[in-house]
Amino acid sequence: MSIGTSRSPGVQDVLRTRADHGALGDLGGLGLDPDDLPDGLVVADESGHVICFNAAAVRITATHAADALGAPLERALPLEDLEGRRWWQLTDPYGGLATRFAQPERNLLLPGGREVLVSARYVRTAPTGPVRRVVVSIRDTEARRRTERSHAELIATVAHELRSPLTSVKGFTATLLAKWERFTDDQKKLMLETVDADADRVTRLIAELLDISRIDSGRLELRRQPVDIGAAVGRHIQAHVASGQDADRFLVRVQQPMPDLWADPDKIDQVLSNLLENAVRHGEGTVTIDVAPSASSRERGGAETAVTVSDEGAGIPEESMGRVFTRFWRGSKRGGTGLGLYIVKGIVEAHGGTIVVGRAPGGGAQFRFTLPVSTPAYLL
Repeated sequence: MSIGTSRSPGVQDVLRTRADHGALGDLGGLGLDPDDLPDGLVVADESGHVICFNAAAVRITATHAADALGAPLERALPLEDLEGRRWWQLTDPYGGLATRFAQPERNLLLPGGREVLVSARYVRTAPTGPVRRVVVSIRDTEARRRTERSHAELIATVAHELRSPLTSVKGFTATLLAKWERFTDDQKKLMLETVDADADRVTRLIAELLDISRIDSGRLELRRQPVDIGAAVGRHIQAHVASGQDADRFLVRVQQPMPDLWADPDKIDQVLSNLLENAVRHGEGTVTIDVAPSASSRERGGAETAVTVSDEGAGIPEESMGRVFTRFWRGSKRGGTGLGLYIVKGIVEAHGGTIVVGRAPGGGAQFRFTLPVSTPAYLL
């Protein structure tokens, strides 16, 4: 039979549906009330009338439970597919195929065009017997929309970041090929150096995208080796000095003795490079790097190595500190994709460590990350 073809429920029927809703309170003896569920739950009985309409369903559909309980399912939960067709008439749970026991999750529309994710289960008395219950799960699509917007924003950012260097590479190479003889050696060298720098920029962006993909999917591989974190910091500072920074701008303090640190040296270099680059580019004054052993929290257990990078600039506004490690966050308008700190957090957490941001004693930004000191099991 189709939904809603049975007699309209009277007062006794509504009272019965309310009693049935209460009887569902323990959800099979688990002691869990339907209103405790995070997703919407709607249950219809063998006659197609609603006997359960939990609090999440009320919130998602904006329908009062009192109006839904005892009503035919298609009236309490009027759903349409994305082409405007009435979903309950299409699926016909009570009069359709006797072998069907469920409807997979799909996007459907509530009145007013609000999109929800709906799946259904048909509870039968026997494998091909009549439907005794129709159990419907409803989920809000807001989280999925946020994910889709994040992906769209990532694509737009990547397209923008790739277009600029590739336009430069294409323009200079085309010019050199067409007019090679007209340029002096110095002019050729300048253009080729620009092409080389832009190619490096594209390579870095692609590497960042690959890192994000691995972090999001939990596939970031670590090749742990003994790492001298103090020496690694020194190498990065030397690179900044070689590129024109004043050596007096950096202050390194390494507390000895340091415990042996087993980590992926390339990934740790990536973390240090990003944090120091941010301090140099966006901060001011002296950049201080403190490396010291640290006793971890009681929950984590064991020793840790802590690295703190501080500057003396304006710092990060208090209201922005919660978003520092999210995608596309930029501390200023001075370039960058806004992906670096997101990757830094992913790398540190993949090592089992933590990273926090705060205000430095000199007023600037302070990033502190800790890495657990752990020896690989195969060496124990």
